[in-house]
Amino acid sequence: MNKIGFGLLWLGFIGYAFFLAPPDNPATLGLIINLSTGNWTGINPLIIALFNLMGIWPLIYACLLLIDGRGQKIPAWPFVILSFGVGAFGLLPYLALRQPNPQFTGEKDWLLKVVDSRIIGIMLSLGAISLLVFGFWQGNWGEFVREWQSSRFIHVMSWDFCLLCGLFPALLGDDLSRRGVKNDGIFWVITFLPLIGPLAYLCFRPPLANANINLKKLSPL
Repeated sequence: MNKIGFGLLWLGFIGYAFFLAPPDNPATLGLIINLSTGNWTGINPLIIALFNLMGIWPLIYACLLLIDGRGQKIPAWPFVILSFGVGAFGLLPYLALRQPNPQFTGEKDWLLKVVDSRIIGIMLSLGAISLLVFGFWQGNWGEFVREWQSSRFIHVMSWDFCLLCGLFPALLGDDLSRRGVKNDGIFWVITFLPLIGPLAYLCFRPPLANANINLKKLSPL
């Protein structure tokens, strides 16, 4: 049922993006280029923050996906790479195809050591919090709503962000199990704190090599 659900969600999101979202804006390409190159003059800070947060989300998912992929028949890295360009569009097929994987076997290579490091979580947290403060403090919400209603790019990117927030628990349960964390309260706190919860988890989760450590002792959550 989970596979069917993720598959239908993927198809539904594609259909919504192409057929139900607002029409494409002729200025979209120029906006994307300016956002990507740091030429942010005249762009609503909320849009700047959202665009850059959509670059942080794939890194958050990579810290779980690359480890989860170790025990899967399909490799996770192609979906991680896709997520940097198309967000949840690239992650949903993996969630539909993966199998439950509550165990980690073998040794961590250099890449898994990097994504398992708390330093990554701290760096992503500092970046995300800076963007949130910048967007909420400097942004124009009225202008953002108008852009959301008239621009397919802004509209779909906003829903993509929300979807990435909602999909995180699909990987969280197995990642907690791989680390020997059996506290259901931790799962629900992380689940109901969009973006902040996953970032805090990356900062305080026990490393795979020490899966018997209780996360509750390491985290203020």
